[in-house]
Amino acid sequence: MSFRIFSTNTTSAQSAQHPDQQRRLGLLAGAGDFPIRFAEAARREGYFVYGLGVAGMAAPELAEVCDEYKTAPLARLGFAIRTLRRARVNSVVMAGKIEKTVLFQRFRWLRLIPDFRTLHMWYRYASENRKDDTLLLAVIREFERDGLHFDSALEYAPELLVKHGFLTKRRPTSAQWEDIRFGWTLAREMGRLDVGQTVVVNDQAVMAVEAIEGTDKCIRRAGELCRRNGFTVVKVSKPNQDLRFDVPTIGEQTIRSIHESGGQVLAIEAGMTILLNSAEVIELADRLGIAIVAVNAAELRVRDVA
Repeated sequence: MSFRIFSTNTTSAQSAQHPDQQRRLGLLAGAGDFPIRFAEAARREGYFVYGLGVAGMAAPELAEVCDEYKTAPLARLGFAIRTLRRARVNSVVMAGKIEKTVLFQRFRWLRLIPDFRTLHMWYRYASENRKDDTLLLAVIREFERDGLHFDSALEYAPELLVKHGFLTKRRPTSAQWEDIRFGWTLAREMGRLDVGQTVVVNDQAVMAVEAIEGTDKCIRRAGELCRRNGFTVVKVSKPNQDLRFDVPTIGEQTIRSIHESGGQVLAIEAGMTILLNSAEVIELADRLGIAIVAVNAAELRVRDVA
C-alpha cells in the first residue's frame, strides 16, 4: 500500500517563543498533487513554505510553488532534519505518496544507503512491524528528537476536505448503495488493521482490497475480474485516523483508473477525504459517467469499527 505523508500539536501560528518562525512551515513532500495544492493554500494564508521533496518522487513543479525548496534522498532523515532546522521552521507537514514497495526491494539497503538517523528510526521506533502507521509515526518521533513537530496539513488547508453529499450528476443505483454499505464496513476494518483504506465491491462480493500496491493498482486489479459488470470503489479513513498522515486522498487519476477498469461508483467518507482539484475531478467524472458520493456511517446505518 502506498502511503501518504502529510509530538505535539503545536502549530507555527501558535508558537509565541519564536516570532520570526510563527509563519514558517516545513513541507516534507512525496509524490502527487497534494503537496502542490497544500503549498499553494498555505502561501495564500500568508505562510512561508520551505519544501523538502523526496528525491525521485516529489513533482518537479513543487519547487515553483514553495518559497524555498530542496530535495532529500528517501533514507536520509539526518539530512532532512538538518535542512529543516537550518530553515528555521518549528512545524512540519507531510503530504504526498511514498511507494512503500521501495522498502522491500532486493538489496534495498544498498539502493537507499540509509544514514544513522534513518537506521536509528528503523530499529528504535519501527522494529515491531512495518505497517504504515508504525513507519510514519517512527519518522515523526525521530524528527521530534530535534524539536521539529508535525501538524496536519488540514489545519492549514481545511478546504481540501470533501463535503457531504452527491458530487456528480449521476447517482448510485439501489444495488450500488447496497455495495457501498457492504464495502464501508470492510474498508473500515481493513483500515483498523492498517492494511489499506480501499475496497472494491461488485454485487456484495469483494473484488479487491488495497494493500501495498496502492489504490490505483487495487482498482485495476478489480477491473481484471469484473470489467464488464462494473464495480463500486469504497475509500474511507481509518478508525481514529491520525490527520497528520495517510488521510484518504482522491484526484483525477483515481477517476481515470476507475473508468479504464470498468468501475461505475466511487464512495468516499465525507469530512475525512482530501479531494484534489475538485472542479476538475467532478467534471471528469460527469463526462465519464462515474458517480461520486461522500457519505458517513450514520446515513449508511452500519456499525462503525471501534
